[in-house]
Amino acid sequence: MKQLGVDYLVIEKGTLVDAIFRYPTNMVFFTTPELLEIGGVPFTTPYEKPTRIEALRYYRKVVDAYQLQVTLEEEVLAVERELNDVAADAASARFLLETRTPRGGRRVRRAGIVVLAMGYYGEPNLLRVPGEALAHVSHYYDEAHPYYRKRVVIVGGKNSACEAALELHRAGAHVTLIHRQAELGDSVKYWVKPDIENRIKEGSIAAHFNTRVVEIRPTDVIVERIGEAPTPLLGTPPPAQRLIPAEGVLLLTGYHADAEFMRRAGIEIDPESWAPRYHPNTFETNVPNLFVAGGQLAGKRTGTVFIENGRLHGERIARVIADRLGAGRALGV
Repeated sequence: MKQLGVDYLVIEKGTLVDAIFRYPTNMVFFTTPELLEIGGVPFTTPYEKPTRIEALRYYRKVVDAYQLQVTLEEEVLAVERELNDVAADAASARFLLETRTPRGGRRVRRAGIVVLAMGYYGEPNLLRVPGEALAHVSHYYDEAHPYYRKRVVIVGGKNSACEAALELHRAGAHVTLIHRQAELGDSVKYWVKPDIENRIKEGSIAAHFNTRVVEIRPTDVIVERIGEAPTPLLGTPPPAQRLIPAEGVLLLTGYHADAEFMRRAGIEIDPESWAPRYHPNTFETNVPNLFVAGGQLAGKRTGTVFIENGRLHGERIARVIADRLGAGRALGV
């Protein structure tokens, strides 16, 4: 936007590039540095693949280099049309953005154009089982050290779950992997899959496939084989169920875009994929002057949008807006 002479503001509900900040501390990207570059700023690293720490440093550098207008820790709660404008001309209607500041205050911002680039990392796929909100349960994995000599149950069977299981095992945790499917996901990285499979075969990491979580309790997790009907006994788990001791539980079952937020803003949502309706060339939704970008396009299919391809959406949207506004104003969320 700045390079094209369009007035803008980026509103970020967390820290700068908050999703990357919340990645595992020691994560290494499954890509090369040039595919993370934005704004023509080179991403240099001595490694073949950049780390999370390097990415955070790089994006701070980009913001400082261009002196970008970014407000941090301000959450957008709702995006609505100004009623008077809607009645007059939908295409030129302005938007009202209700936001919450870091100290809990509310404010309203106005904009002629809004871009939703909210990603999906803030919306974990919930199991919706008793105990999911307990203090020792998390939908995010940070680092292994706090789990040293602890019994940890990891739920999931794709990259995040497999990498966390390996790192925790090598840091001295006692790891049990729970997965609903019969085997690990096909998308698990080619160098990770044989590693985790060998650890499971040798018994270093316990694994239960075709298994789901029934309940999470303060000291254990109740799981159940899928397809086996339980026959409850008084005071004990039924035979089809199993108790797994756990002092830490990581529910690494993936994430999804916030379809409900988009629906409240007037965007049409596919009921199956949860993906928004948008024009593939401009990324404008069925709501005039309301755009979507990045992971917000993915709905439930989060594996289709990565940093490598999602970063290209912004440039295309910026050019569409600049052509439409000339020297006008735009607000990015």
